[in-house]
Amino acid sequence: MNQNIEEKKEPKLNDEAGGNAPQQPPVGEKTALVTIIGRPSAGKSTFLNTAAGEPVSIVSAMPQTTRNAIRGIVNTSLGQLVFVDTPGYHDSEKKMNLRMRNIVADQIDSSDLVLYIIDSTRNCAEEERMIAEILESHQDKLVIALNKVDEKNPLLVHARKFIKAHLPLVPENRILEMSAKNDVGINEVLKALYDMAKVAPHLYTDDAYTDQEVDFRIAEVIREQAINRLDQEVPHAVYVQIADLEMRSPTKMWCRAFLCVEKESQKGIVIGKGAQMIKTIRVESIKALRKIFDYKIDLDLQVKVDKNWRQRDATLNKLLK
Repeated sequence: MNQNIEEKKEPKLNDEAGGNAPQQPPVGEKTALVTIIGRPSAGKSTFLNTAAGEPVSIVSAMPQTTRNAIRGIVNTSLGQLVFVDTPGYHDSEKKMNLRMRNIVADQIDSSDLVLYIIDSTRNCAEEERMIAEILESHQDKLVIALNKVDEKNPLLVHARKFIKAHLPLVPENRILEMSAKNDVGINEVLKALYDMAKVAPHLYTDDAYTDQEVDFRIAEVIREQAINRLDQEVPHAVYVQIADLEMRSPTKMWCRAFLCVEKESQKGIVIGKGAQMIKTIRVESIKALRKIFDYKIDLDLQVKVDKNWRQRDATLNKLLK
């Protein structure tokens, strides 16, 4: 992230700098819990990863890949912002999508601030109006970021007219333009949030960048590697089950995980010809995990069928939190 406002701390679980890392300024006294809301593929996860300086949330060209409320933490000399990346809000009556919409609503109600990210390359249509309706009573704690402004012909005038019509109480200084992908305008968005944050005890230690448990982080990395390689309906039919985790030495963890699909026909697609697809997902997952953890993870990855799991409450209760 661009550092021309504040020197941001970027801690890693895998710290290759060791004792030679430059001394960071102390984290400021302000604290805020910030919910991120927006349509699928608006750039919420990209913003969170860029702001936190770490791969906290899945980023994919495939829409609707975030399923949980995922926290990323930004510590600077202004204070601590704890971001919650929520599932993309969209109009659907499917059981799983209704659950994800409930997650979004609950997070907004409990947060100190809300960051509403609008994809400036798309018209503000029905789903955008649904989001604006939810945020109407929260305009006092709302910052709006018009994302993807560096794309060809962004619809900035259209987006601003939409905001003025549906969220008229949000002042101009809280409507900002950015490119989360290219780290443009991120600092200005953070500064607007810090300006609204209050002095309060920090929610996490000053070197944290996420509160995710180890098994959840491993599962999300595997799922990201899978969905970015699978076509058509298969990515949304996949979830990852962590069956076993065992620390076998101070520098090595063993993990058995299953990529679960809904149908037998999908199992063959995930395995691939000559088992090449599942091998690639495993190898790339190990590479990605090595950048996060300061120990090696030996991954035993298999594929199994869990028929119609998206329609079962027991499975959804485990996956959607």
